Order: sequence, then structure tokens, then C-alpha cells
Amino acid sequence: MSKDDEKAITNMSLPLYNSRIIHAYLALLKDKYPHIDIEKILRHAHMDPCEIADQGHWFSQEQVDLFYEKLVQLTGDESIAREAGRYAASPEALGAMRQYVLGLVGPANAFSLIQKTSAQFTRSSQYTSRELDSNRVEITVTPNRGVQEKKFQCENRMGFFEAIIMMFNFHRPGVTHPECLFRGDSCCRYIVSWEDTLASLWSKIRLWSIPLFFLLIFGSLLYDPWLTLTITLPTLTIILFGLTIIMDIAEKKELRSSLNILMGSTEKLVDQININHTNASLTNEIGQALSQQTDIDSILDKTIKILENYLDYQRGMILLANSDRTTLEYKGGFGYTEEQEALLKNTNFDLTRPESAGIFIRSFREKQPFLINDLKEISKHLSERSLKFASFLGVKSFICCPIISEEETVGILAVDNLKAPRPLVHSDMSLLMGITPFIGISMHNVKLMNARVEQFKSTLQVLAASIDARDPLTAGHSEKVTEYALGICEEMDLPQDFTEMIRVAALLHDYGKLGVPDSILKKEGRLTNDEYEAVKTHSLKTRNILEQINFEGIMAEVPIVAGAHHEKFDGTGYPEGLKGEQIPLGARILAVADFFEAITAKRHYREPMPTNVAFELLREGIGRHFDARVVIAFMDYYTRAHIVNSTNEPGRSPVTRNDPRVPMEFPLSMEISGVSWRGYTVDMGPGGLYVTSSQNVELGERLHLSFNLPGLTATIRAQGRVAWLNSTGNRRKPSYPQGFGIEFTLISETEKRAIADHLKTNPAPVSPY
Repeated sequence: MSKDDEKAITNMSLPLYNSRIIHAYLALLKDKYPHIDIEKILRHAHMDPCEIADQGHWFSQEQVDLFYEKLVQLTGDESIAREAGRYAASPEALGAMRQYVLGLVGPANAFSLIQKTSAQFTRSSQYTSRELDSNRVEITVTPNRGVQEKKFQCENRMGFFEAIIMMFNFHRPGVTHPECLFRGDSCCRYIVSWEDTLASLWSKIRLWSIPLFFLLIFGSLLYDPWLTLTITLPTLTIILFGLTIIMDIAEKKELRSSLNILMGSTEKLVDQININHTNASLTNEIGQALSQQTDIDSILDKTIKILENYLDYQRGMILLANSDRTTLEYKGGFGYTEEQEALLKNTNFDLTRPESAGIFIRSFREKQPFLINDLKEISKHLSERSLKFASFLGVKSFICCPIISEEETVGILAVDNLKAPRPLVHSDMSLLMGITPFIGISMHNVKLMNARVEQFKSTLQVLAASIDARDPLTAGHSEKVTEYALGICEEMDLPQDFTEMIRVAALLHDYGKLGVPDSILKKEGRLTNDEYEAVKTHSLKTRNILEQINFEGIMAEVPIVAGAHHEKFDGTGYPEGLKGEQIPLGARILAVADFFEAITAKRHYREPMPTNVAFELLREGIGRHFDARVVIAFMDYYTRAHIVNSTNEPGRSPVTRNDPRVPMEFPLSMEISGVSWRGYTVDMGPGGLYVTSSQNVELGERLHLSFNLPGLTATIRAQGRVAWLNSTGNRRKPSYPQGFGIEFTLISETEKRAIADHLKTNPAPVSPY
């Protein structure tokens, strides 16, 4: 076998012919041969209906040959190729391409660009054209090396050339074929001609009438000059003028027709340009929006919102492969009813079965998009389960595109129009294929970022553990301080990035202790002054060590915050003696968290302190050692997370009090976020009180209290939070008036003793709330 033969065999499987050629055949079949089983022809040619609908799909010579073979067999029409070529003039067959050809204003211009237009339909041959006359052109078709076209394709070309003439409403197109590949010539050469237009005919009449008129005038002058001047010359002038008017009218009529065609075509092309520009801008915006997301769920949610709000589709969904790539799972969508969405959530598309031929599975495996404008066309290829699924969702036409990340399919994006306000077209698929890469890239970037974050976190954990491992008694200290610090951040509603910085600083806040000898750190009993000074150096050492790490953004504050966690609010701390607001907020948070963990944990020189004692020491340190806001936030967090028993009763925060309440009524003033109002107490206990009020408050809301106990002149000022509600719509205690219970969160020991002494004089208890 020669190399040319081998190449020819190879080229039989190359994608050479656009699906629109086959679409023209199918349009003809549906119109004139409705009884023909189209599915049978397509199966014989190994073509799928979805491939025909995809204007970006190309078929091989082998497929086209098989298609035509079965087509002739079923129709019995051996000239159907030329008929299909002529049928391409119909709007149903050619669509937008018809408008483009008409926009060229005349067949001569259309054939002059035949090389460009033919490339949109076939890659098998090279087309060239040459104008022979105003109504005649020569077209030469030379097949590419290795391509072996068939005779029916030559006939189809002739029909298509006739179709171009008929698009412009020219009658009697003529196509002669002086050279043909299938008669042994080296190329196919066609002479295409068409009738002159009416304006052209009148122009020729006028042109030939002018010399005739001159001859008549000359003869008339010789015969009778007077007759010539009075009758012949005026008559011939009027006739010539009339011919000119008729020709002008015909030309203007044809020009108006051409202009109308051109305007219509131009408007469509401008609309397409606008659509392309809008799609490009939208794709760019989508890329920017998705690139800002920091987790997979945010990417999917953002994509769904963009599809719903900005694109012209009624429904859409995203399916992603599970971790072991065995199924496709529904991850989000829009436009579906509750029942349909419930079905989608409970339906998995199996990726492990080789025989699965569903469009979603094929798109995932083949990494190819599909446009299906009529589900009936592929119904024979779907399982009964898939058909029931599509029927329940009401699917008629849809587009599905693969989501690819790092050359691997990770999911599917699908959209459809339930009531078909407009047909789905190739440009819709192109737009979605422009969006899906951004989804895949964003998902990949998030995975990389998460992996790096986890790596960073694990590194920090190892570093923190290396500090605590020096002494079993301090093991876990850094993790506990981190937990408390994050709890304070949550209570204070601090930004996420700031909280993350605090987490890192808390884990590494004692890293400088690596430079302090074990003999000092593990010493039992009190330290000497020199030993204490050696311990104090760990703060500065921590800062110096952490400054060697290339922290960026807000993380650049980590060395400063970690190195300042022993600064005190009154300026007596170390290493720099900062005071008040000079101390970074992060360091003030670490100071409280570190202090509480240190005094409530066992050390070589003492036993752990009880929580109530530790709370009291925190309160006493307000303004001297600690920031009051941080102390309050920590006690609220710790009480909620470690002391209080949660309850699911409506209207109650996660707090339960076991101390008795004493009936007691007196006025008090309350303030929340700068807003003050008055109320009356109903009962009171050592840890809080109940107040009547119609004010709208929320669970956990912090407030400032000011009141005078009955019979006492000293004003008590305390801070508290709303522990439970007894509102109009939620009466936990119907016997109580509308109001809410308050838990004291910050109150001085003196005022607490005053309340306890006063309660002793009125010991009648009521049920605790």
C-alpha cells in the first residue's frame, strides 16, 4: 500500500464536513419525505442527533458516505444530493448563513467570497472563483491531498450554487460542469450563470436604442428636415427619455430591494456583534467574580446567581463528581420546583458503568459540550430511568457543558428553557463553554489554596506543640489560649481575616520560650528576680523570631501581637511598657486568654484556680491589666461555651440559672447601644434579675444597668446580657408580665455584696428561671 493510499484511509476519519450540511439533508427529509426513519439513517452513519444540532460539530468522509448510502436506499432518489443542495436556499436549512449571503447584495459578490464561505461548511477542498461576466462566474474546486470525495458531493455542490442564485430571487440559474474529478480531471470546474435583472435589460435596450435613434434622425434629415425637427426628433427624444425613466425606476426598485436585504443582514450582524461583545464582557466579569471566591460552595453559589440573573435561561444546574469520581451529584441550581430540586438532590449519575450513554455522562467522559433542541431525537439512546427523570423535570431542549480543571472533568453545567421563549443555539453553548473554564480554574485554585492553608495550619500546630512539649504541665497551653482568643473574637464580632491573624499569633505567642532554659521554665516554687527577668525575655524573642517569617497583609501583625501579649493596660507590662490603646487589640485579646489559661491550669508551683476565682481576678484587673471590653467578651464566651447548659426551649439563650429569685420591684435604667429606657424589676437574684419592658431586644444582647436597691441610696451600676425572653409572641412564663431576664456579666464585688445583703432581708424565693 502506497503512502498516498494510507493517507487517504487516514483522512476518511478526519472531521471534514460541518453538521449544517447534514442538517440541510434532514430538513429536506422532514419536508418531502416525512415517512423516512431519520434515526435509522443516523445510526447507520454513526451520527447522533445532538451532533447534528451542534453547529460546531464536523463529520468524517466515512460518516458522510454511510449517511448518503442509507439515504438513497430509503428514499430511492439517486439525485437527492443536488436537491438537498438547492434546499439550502430555504431559511429552515441555512438560517443565519442565508442572511450573511444575502447581505453580500447579489450573487456575483457572494461567489467572489466563495473560498471564505465554503470554509465554514467543508475542510475537504479549496474553492476559488473568477468573474467571467456580470452574470457569470467560474468556480474551481480542488480537493485537498488525501481526500477522496464522492460524486454525490459534486452534485450537492451544483445544487448549492443554484441555491445561492435562488436566494436573490434570480430565475433559471445555470450550472455547467466542463471539468469533473469523476470524469478523470484534476479538479471540478463549474460555470455558474443567471438571468439579467429587469434593470439590466432596460439598460441594454436604452443603450442599443441610442445609435438606432441617430440613424433615424440622420435619415429623416435627408428626407425632410422640417419633419425631422417638428416630429421625428421630439418623438425619439421622448422615447429615449421614457426608456431612461423606466430603467431608473427598475434600478431604484432593485436597489431598494438590495438595500432592504443589506439593512436586514447588517442589523443581524450588528446584533450578533453586540451579543458577542456582551458575552465577552460577561465572561470577563464572571471570571473576576469567581476568582474572588475562597471556597467551592461560594464559587458554585456565585455561578448559579450569575446564570439566573444575567443569562437568558429559565433553569440551570451544576453537577460535580464525588471524591472517588464514581457519580455525578447535584450541587445547586435555579428555576426548579421544590419537588424537582428534591429529585435532583436524591439522584446520582453513575460514572462507573461503561454502557451508560446519557448526555451528562457522555459530556463528562468525552469533555465535549452538547446542544439538544429536541429530546425526542435522542430518546432511543436513553434508558427508561433517564426518560422518566427527563419527563418529571419537563426537559425538552438543553445544553450541557463539561467543567474541566487541570485537563480533568470535574463536573457538568447544564441549562434549559422549559417553555422555549427562544431556541437554544450554538452561540449559547459557546458562551457557556467560555464560562466553565473559569469555574474549573477557580475550583482548582481554591483546592490549592486550601491545601496550602492546611499545610500552614499543620506547620503552626507542630511549632506550637514543640513549645508545649518541653513540659508536660504546659502541654496544650497554646491550643487553649488559641481557643479562648478565637472565642473573644467571635463575641466581639471581629472580621474573619483579623480572627485568623489572632489564631496564628495565639499559637505562636510563647515561641520565644525556646530560648529560656528548662531549669527556669520547670522550676518549682517562686522565681528569683534574675530568673523572672530571663522569662520576660521570651516576649521579645517571640517577636524577633516571628519577624523572620515572611508574613503578608494583615498577617504581618502576627509578630507584633504575639510579642506584646504581656503588655498591661496601665503601662506596667513588658517588653515595651505600652499603655491603653497603644497596645494592639490582638495583644489585649491574647493577654486575657493567656492569663485565664495560665491561672486555671496546674503549674509546678501551684494548683489550678477555680473558674469563679479566675473570673474575679479578671474583673479586678480591668483598667489595670486588661481591657474591659475584652474581659466582658471573654466571660460571655466562656460562660456560654463552658459553664452554661444549652437548652432548645424557644425564647431562651443557652444559659440556665440555679440561684433562687426573690420577688422585688423597683425602677431601673437600661442602655443598649447608646439608647436608654426605664423598666421595673419583678424578681432578683445574685446573678441577675427579671425586668418588665415592651422594648424589643434580642437574646444575648449586652446592656448597661443602673438602679438603686429599695431603702439604699448608693447607685449600683452593672453590665449584663439578655438571657431569656418573655415577649408577646413567645411567653415562656405566662404568669410574668412582658419583659426579659438579665444575667449580670460584669459587676464589682462591693455591689455584688450589697445585692446579696439586701436579698437576705427579703428571703421569699420564687422558682428559678
